[in-house]
Amino acid sequence: MILNHYKMRGNILSYNLGGMGCSAGVIALDLARDMLRANPSSYAVVVSTEAVSFTWYTGRNRSMLIPNCFFRMGCSAVLLSNRRRDFRRAKYRLEHIVRTHKGADGRSFSCVYQEEDEERTKGLCISRDLVEVGGHALKAHITNFAPRVIPFSEQLLFFANLFYRHLLPKKTAYSAGTKLYIADYKLAFEHLCVHAGSKAVLDALQKNLRLEDRHMEASLATLHRFGNTSSSSIWYELAYLEAKGRVRGGDRVWQIAFGSGFKCNSAVWKATRRVRRPNRSPWVDCVDRYPEGR
Repeated sequence: MILNHYKMRGNILSYNLGGMGCSAGVIALDLARDMLRANPSSYAVVVSTEAVSFTWYTGRNRSMLIPNCFFRMGCSAVLLSNRRRDFRRAKYRLEHIVRTHKGADGRSFSCVYQEEDEERTKGLCISRDLVEVGGHALKAHITNFAPRVIPFSEQLLFFANLFYRHLLPKKTAYSAGTKLYIADYKLAFEHLCVHAGSKAVLDALQKNLRLEDRHMEASLATLHRFGNTSSSSIWYELAYLEAKGRVRGGDRVWQIAFGSGFKCNSAVWKATRRVRRPNRSPWVDCVDRYPEGR
C-alpha cells in the first residue's frame, strides 16, 4: 500500500513483519538497522500499525472476547538514515537494540495465541499466565540489557549480586534473603517509553524497576488517551514527550515493548539536539490535559 501510494521505485526493498505482536516495532527497527549497515547512504522507513479487524473475534467464548475490548487502531512511521549529511537534521541516534524471546517455553509460547473455539471461529486467546510469563521474560531481558546501559558502579553491584547468588545454594540464598539486584535505571535514562499494554503491567514494571511516576507518565497518558495500540504505542509515548517539550540534547530514551512469543525487546535512543514541540502531533489538541489530576 505504501509503495503504491507514493509510487516508489521498483528496487525499493519491502518487508512485512505481520504477526509479530506488540513488540514488532523494535523488531522492525532491528531489521532496518541491519539493512542500513549493508547499504551505505540509504534511508529506511519503519511503519508500525495495529489493525484490530485482523484479530477481531465474533464468537461466544468470553476469554477470547477480551482482546476486542482493549486493542485499538494505531499507526506511526519513523524515518531512519545512515547518511552523514542527515546527522544535523536527525533528532535521535540509535544506541542499542536488545531482543529477548522465551519461545522455547511452552507457557510463554501459548500465553497469547490465535486459535479456533468450539464453533471453529478464529480468535486471540490470552492466558491468565500472561503477567507471570511477562515477568520471567523481563528478568531474562534485563540480564542481557542492563550491562549495556547502566553506569559502571551499577554494573559492579549487578554482577556482584549475580556472582554471590551463583555461589550460594538456592535454599541458602533464599533463606538469606538474597534477591536479584535491580539496577537503578534512573541513572541510565532520562525518559522511558513502556508499551502501553495495560495499567496492571505498567504498575508492576514501575514497582519492580523502582521507577518514579514521571518515568511512567508518557505510558499512562498514552494508555488513557489512545488505548493499547500495539507496536505503535511506544512511538505515541515518544511523541508525548516531544509535545511536552521535555527532550533535550543528550537525553537518553528507553523504549521497551512486550509481545506474543513471549518477547521482550528494547531500543535506546540518544537525542542529538533539543527537540522542539512539533506543530503536527497526535497530542496537539490534548497534551495540556495530562498528566491527569494536575
